[in-house]
Amino acid sequence: MRCPYCSGGDSRVIDSRASDEEVRRRRACLACGARFTTYERVQTHNIFVVKKDGRREEFNRDKLASGIRRACEKRPLPAGTIDKLIDNIEAELYRSGKAEIPCSTIGDLVMRGLEKLDHIAYIRFASVYREFADIGALKQAVDTLARNKGSVPPEGQLPLLPSRTANSLTGRRRG
Repeated sequence: MRCPYCSGGDSRVIDSRASDEEVRRRRACLACGARFTTYERVQTHNIFVVKKDGRREEFNRDKLASGIRRACEKRPLPAGTIDKLIDNIEAELYRSGKAEIPCSTIGDLVMRGLEKLDHIAYIRFASVYREFADIGALKQAVDTLARNKGSVPPEGQLPLLPSRTANSLTGRRRG
């Protein structure tokens, strides 16, 4: 393992911790003494993503992470929540045992995760993933999210719509 600070080729493992999906290793460079962390993940087999136009490309965790992070940009999410969501989606893809997965399956997994995590991030991702043609389609997605039972925003997040607007959409009256 090369040191990220001095590019030295030798390091020793100080601490190693295994979790369900990866191994976290704390290392010390033998050349400069700097400490750094590495993560090792077992890749059982390659998964190919089948795109809408029929092309196939190898699953890229970084590409998935980039899309999710972009949707969650500037949102009040606890540290590590996005990484956990990415880990869960990737684990579910590998657990499926399939060699080829349609991009729509991955998009649906992301949508489900974001709906539970952050409503604004959900709408941001949906606007790109669902390719809304006009403002009406976007409004329909927001209305659907507001109508869902248990569509209470995650803790610490403001509601997607003011309570008066949400109540008029769902037909509920304030008591």
